[in-house]
Amino acid sequence: MIVLLPPSETKHPGGDGPPLALDSLGTPALTPLRRELLDDVVALAADRDASRRALGLSTRQDDEIDRNAVLRSAPTLPALHRYTGVLYDALDVGSLRGAAAARAHARLAVVSALFGLLRGDDAVPAYRLSAGSRLPGRPTLAARWRPVLEPVLAGLAERHLIVELRSGPYAALAQVPGALLSEGADGRRVAVSHANKAHKGRLARALATTRAEPTDAAAVAAVARRAGLRVELRGTELRVLVPG
Repeated sequence: MIVLLPPSETKHPGGDGPPLALDSLGTPALTPLRRELLDDVVALAADRDASRRALGLSTRQDDEIDRNAVLRSAPTLPALHRYTGVLYDALDVGSLRGAAAARAHARLAVVSALFGLLRGDDAVPAYRLSAGSRLPGRPTLAARWRPVLEPVLAGLAERHLIVELRSGPYAALAQVPGALLSEGADGRRVAVSHANKAHKGRLARALATTRAEPTDAAAVAAVARRAGLRVELRGTELRVLVPG
């Protein structure tokens, strides 16, 4: 089982790992596009006005541009420890130890606008690039990622059950055939809801740490219920019931 997570706009700063080494990241088929995007983002950081427009930033967020300027030399953290926010607070991967931590790093993956598919141990710097960012003179990020990322995710789906917890903009970077979808109480994606993000984090933690090896939707629902989540299963849609 692989659980696909969205990244977060906010990132933990700094890190204790060496500078980014693209060749050390998993899924080497993505390295050429990762390198292109890295070049684009670093070059864009030289123009603050253009960076603000492309990344949707205000002048008070210029530190995000400064981060992008030093992506090649900045320290790194494992992907699961880089991201922060409501979902990642609920996931709380830093509290996991031993076998539970190992399962989490094996089962959880983040789909990033800058790096594509990241496994838990992939070491990355803090950066700013969202799925909806528009880099000047370039196609959309979805148009760039889809041709290279969709075959990778399709290959994973042939070998593993995929649980889809990404928000809409990140799911649009690459579709996954046969993924088990997690939705809000009314069956719609509620990407901006903090309660929804927290429940996704709780579900991700339950799936990441269970000793079971879920192979179908019913098994995933059983893990969720044992973790105290209220869920309904309808085909490939697992509805997490978020209290109103």
